[in-house]
Amino acid sequence: MKILIVDDEKLLVKGIKFNFEQEGFMVETAYDGEEALKLARDKSIDIIILDLMLPKVDGLSVCQKIRDFSRVPIIMLTAKADDMDKILGLEYGADDYLTKPFNILELKARVKAILRRSQSSQENQSKGTVTSAGIELDYNFRKLKIDGRWIELTSKEFDLIELLINNAGKVYSRENLLDIVWGYDYPGDIRTVDVHVRRLREKIEPNAAKPVYILTKWGVGYYFKES
Repeated sequence: MKILIVDDEKLLVKGIKFNFEQEGFMVETAYDGEEALKLARDKSIDIIILDLMLPKVDGLSVCQKIRDFSRVPIIMLTAKADDMDKILGLEYGADDYLTKPFNILELKARVKAILRRSQSSQENQSKGTVTSAGIELDYNFRKLKIDGRWIELTSKEFDLIELLINNAGKVYSRENLLDIVWGYDYPGDIRTVDVHVRRLREKIEPNAAKPVYILTKWGVGYYFKES
């Protein structure tokens, strides 16, 4: 597996690089946003660890630009404790975020969890398409079709809607979704689930304020309507 580490703190990059090479990863590194975009385009990358604060092109812009041509999983690093930065990262297409300073073991766990989900999704490509309530999921291109429109999804958006559609009518708590979709016991803030649900509703619902596909059972969690 090949990982791209993007941060302007060279000692931090060196430490992360060493730890992942010890795990058998091939590692590419970049120290500014422009270099990160070039590597993301030119190299076959399996996952990106991307700092928010970067020279030349900031991390949010890098994330957004990458999403124009790739669905590679992205973990955003932020030195800011502000929740808005984390939420913006998710809305710009990041799959996860981690606040500095962080434990390298936690970063490894998150990377491995995301890659496991990614590999599982690739195995599901043999399914071709799945249709429920008029929504079609294409496993080959990891896209969604509704009312004749193809909709691009981030990696985590696809994983989330896939789980809900394949278990239509089943209610999942936010904690359940974090455990299943993100693949680990997510510490602290669970609002990342709400952000992803909101983004999905904005993409697929006729009126995101009055959803008809991804529904909320108040006090419990979310579920996809039964056909």
